[in-house]
Amino acid sequence: MTDDNYFMNEAIKEAEKSLSEGGLPIGAVLVKDDKIISRGHNRLIQNNSVVLHAEMDALENAGRLNYEDYIKCTLYTTLSPCPMCSGAVILYNIPRVVIGENTTLLGAENFLECNNVEVVVLNDIRCRDLFLKFTCNNSEIWDEELAKVGNTTEVK
Repeated sequence: MTDDNYFMNEAIKEAEKSLSEGGLPIGAVLVKDDKIISRGHNRLIQNNSVVLHAEMDALENAGRLNYEDYIKCTLYTTLSPCPMCSGAVILYNIPRVVIGENTTLLGAENFLECNNVEVVVLNDIRCRDLFLKFTCNNSEIWDEELAKVGNTTEVK
């Protein structure tokens, strides 16, 4: 198993944790020097939050790192990161983002790439299935979340 697959498995565990808490099944891990330094999962519903996406949760849980730490990190996320999360990646100079899948919802990947962030998409069917199962079984919750950001696009 490659390191990317190993760390994506850990991000999927975070997505499953969010799902078990009644939240959106999106997870993330922040890795530095081949070690997980923080974990996070989507907490929008659980915490009635407007910013606790999985990526933001993982960054918050890492604490205040310095520049030298961030430039050695890779962020693993089960779903393509939104503009807010992508902005945080750029702000903290994280050079690499590995995405589980981006077919159900495409985030700001071009924004990342235009800012010299390496973007790797694994096309991991487990990430897609987990998210699609949630949106199919909880369409009213997902529609409500999309409405909050003025997005009316459908999940593919």
